Parts: sequence; structure tokens; C-alpha cells
Amino acid sequence: MKKYLITSLLLAACSLAAAKLPSPTPEAKTKSDEAAAKAAWAGKVDSYQLCQAQDRVAARYMTSTQAAGKETKPATATPPCADPGTFAYIPAEAPKPIEASGAHSPATTAASPPSSTVPDAVLNPAKKP
Repeated sequence: MKKYLITSLLLAACSLAAAKLPSPTPEAKTKSDEAAAKAAWAGKVDSYQLCQAQDRVAARYMTSTQAAGKETKPATATPPCADPGTFAYIPAEAPKPIEASGAHSPATTAASPPSSTVPDAVLNPAKKP
């Protein structure tokens, strides 16, 4: 009896956990979009700082090996570090309603019929064995 009671309680808890959450408000959606844009910008800043650090290490290595009199090979050409600039969030424009997008316009009139009057035997002759 206890097994059935515990099982039914667990199933009830699972059904509550699987309940559908309400859709986010426009303000919450705007905040989440801004947070995502800021996180993407932070990733670009991190990449820029890493690029600069790698350039400094490579320059220090080249000067120290040349000072030691060792043979150095020319550096591999890499693209310059791209500065992402300051963070500026521009909210996305709301999509136009279907009526304003021109989606309800009728299709153009067909210029020719979809089929022809030529028999299939003429178009696809049977192969002789």
C-alpha cells in the first residue's frame, strides 16, 4: 500500500514540475536580450585581451632569442587584434504584423497549364528488351 502511495505522490510531483511556464513579459525579454548581447561583447573583449597578451609574449620571445644569439624563424602572419569598442546595446525592431508584410498578396496567374496534352508514351517510350 505504501508503494502505491509513494508512487502516486512522485507522479504528482513530476506533473507539477512539468507544468508549462508562462511566457516572459516584453520587459523581461528585453532584459534577457540585453544580457545576451553584453555576454557576447564580453567574449569579444576577452578574445581581444588574449590576442594582445599573445602578441606581447611572442614579441618578448623574439627579442630574448635574438639577444641570446639563437636563430629565429620569421613569425607567422596573423590578423591584427580587433578592438570590440565600448558596449552599446541596440534593441531589435519588433517584427511587422503579417498584414503589413505583404504575405497576404495573391500569387501570380499561371501562364501555362500544369500539364500537357502529349501522351506519356511519347514522352517516355518503353525500352525494348
